[in-house]
Amino acid sequence: MSTTDIPLPQPANYIADEWSETESVPGAWNLDPNTRQPLHATATTPAADVERALVHAEKAYDIGAWDDDARRERAETLERVAANIEDRLEDIARADSMTSGVPISVTRALAAFLPARVRSTAADVVAIPRVRQLEAGGRDVRLYRLPWGPAAILTPWNGPSFIPAAKIVSAVAAGCPVILKPSEHAPASAQLVVECFVEAGLPTGALQMVHGTGEVGARLTADPRVKVVSFTGGPGAGRAIARAAAEDFKVLQLELGGNNPVLVLEDADVDVAADGILEGLTKLNGQWCEGPGKVLAHRRLTGPLLDALEQRIAALRVGHSLDENAELGPVSNEPHYQTLQSRIEGLRSAGARISQPARLPDLGGFFLSPTVASGVDPADATAELFGPVISLHEVDSDAEALRIANQNPSGLDAYVFGTDLDHAIEIGSRVQSGEVRVNGAKLADLGDDSAQSFWGPAGIGGHGPAESVRVFCGDRVVGVDSPDLPI
Repeated sequence: MSTTDIPLPQPANYIADEWSETESVPGAWNLDPNTRQPLHATATTPAADVERALVHAEKAYDIGAWDDDARRERAETLERVAANIEDRLEDIARADSMTSGVPISVTRALAAFLPARVRSTAADVVAIPRVRQLEAGGRDVRLYRLPWGPAAILTPWNGPSFIPAAKIVSAVAAGCPVILKPSEHAPASAQLVVECFVEAGLPTGALQMVHGTGEVGARLTADPRVKVVSFTGGPGAGRAIARAAAEDFKVLQLELGGNNPVLVLEDADVDVAADGILEGLTKLNGQWCEGPGKVLAHRRLTGPLLDALEQRIAALRVGHSLDENAELGPVSNEPHYQTLQSRIEGLRSAGARISQPARLPDLGGFFLSPTVASGVDPADATAELFGPVISLHEVDSDAEALRIANQNPSGLDAYVFGTDLDHAIEIGSRVQSGEVRVNGAKLADLGDDSAQSFWGPAGIGGHGPAESVRVFCGDRVVGVDSPDLPI
């Protein structure tokens, strides 16, 4: 399959309501992860253009009108966005597959959720009052939920369309002028999403996009005109953003991930555990921040669990990401591929037995067998893997598994496998993570009102229902004072 047969949009900026050319990073290329052939030069944005975007966002900021008619009009705009996305689903799925390496069958399923995500926010705009009366003894006192101001949204390469779409729609619905910087490794999907928003007729300055590496992101997040930063990515960049934001106390939403623990309890069903771990290990090619990392299994189960995982991995069909029958594709990009290889060698050097039973295609891309590193001290397996790699460790009790899980908490997600559901849920409630899944590793929210916090090193804030109001709005109380108040 030739890369030239797969059209991807060339990176372009959207600044001050106009599309404009990017600059190229000298000697840097975005590669097809299946073949390592060049797709396009890596794009960046000059400082002067970043400044233009910031000036335009600041001018565009207005707390706006939030009566019923105004909210309905905003919701109608978002409905048009959803319809535009529906018309581009195949383009988005193919771009996602070519930039992330995730099989097209999976990226199609993910893209299909995008219109519903946008429409859900449109419904929130209508249903959630942005101004309400407070009880105040008959006086006029109102609580306003108002947009913080210009928002910098920095998104990763592993969810190249869904994460930008979800964050943009929340911020736009709130009334925050958005400047999006997608990952330099995944510009195409974000560009298609932005086109769907722009074509829906957004107000001037509601959405802009600039491309580039971390240097461009740093300019945005450090600028005092930006009032809220939403970032999904690595902990190093997250800490840098937090330090920069501390200068003017920006509002932060930082989803940073971690080495998510998996507790396989003494009464666990090995097949259920193996199926769940394999799903988490291969979902998005293992490239998702909530995926399983450190598996802590009861001693009597580790041998059977390793055998079950190896059998399942050996049966996987690994192939080109656009192969309709592929169950696993390549790692997204060369830097991350090299990081994973380095992490695997580090575990090997620490004494792990490395098992990689999948057969890989001879395409020249960044293909990696799902990997199980067993027999290493859990203390030597704390780094986030963020790929089709897990470590497997023996424990002597459920209590020991819980203790080890919380020694180096991920804070984002965790997994518990056990047949006694009451016991499994009780153990799960004691794991230091924002979400704990029992007997599975799905991606969708566990419940309609699931709200996940980011604990400890996993970041700041969280995500869940009514994201637009919860993250991108602040409360303002305005009302008539009274001489009868006690002080």
